[in-house]
Amino acid sequence: MNELLFATTNQGKRKELIALLGDKYKIILPNELGVDTDVEETGRTFAENSRIKAVTLGRLSGMMTVADDSGLEIDALNGAPGIYSARFGGHNTSYDEKFRLLMELLQDVPADKRTARFKCAITLYESEDKITVFEDKVEGLIAYERKGENGFGYDPIFYVPEFGKHMAELSPEIKNQISHRGKAVRKLAEYLLNIKKGAE
Repeated sequence: MNELLFATTNQGKRKELIALLGDKYKIILPNELGVDTDVEETGRTFAENSRIKAVTLGRLSGMMTVADDSGLEIDALNGAPGIYSARFGGHNTSYDEKFRLLMELLQDVPADKRTARFKCAITLYESEDKITVFEDKVEGLIAYERKGENGFGYDPIFYVPEFGKHMAELSPEIKNQISHRGKAVRKLAEYLLNIKKGAE
């Protein structure tokens, strides 16, 4: 079975990828190899940051490597917090504090102007001359209050008009179908399965 290094410490992301790839690839996390995942993200886009992580860890490990970068873009804030989504309001700021800051910034913005999207970029490093990026997004609105207990990050304040619910109110199964990461991961999985078929 081919091995794939996934540049994350998140077991939930690992399970998601395993579910899509079945038994075609063995997913390894960096801590299982003693590899440090703390890579400085100096890119200006999600795609650039995911590429930096995938290439850095691919070179360190000598393995085919996957890395993702994702975040929230709010149109009324000129795309902020964007690539700084995890660090918005400070490195150690809780999401409750991030929500409070966003509500302050958006307090005079009407409902129809609170458009936003989650974006995800996933990079697959196969070799120095074979690096592929898969991107996707989900559109929505920033709500006036938080709702739901599922998901993580900004999910409680992200309203999905298609379902009439906040992202954190959706079941994990539905979220994985419509989310930015779920859609990008499925593109990656389709590519990887085609590689596997070609090698058989």
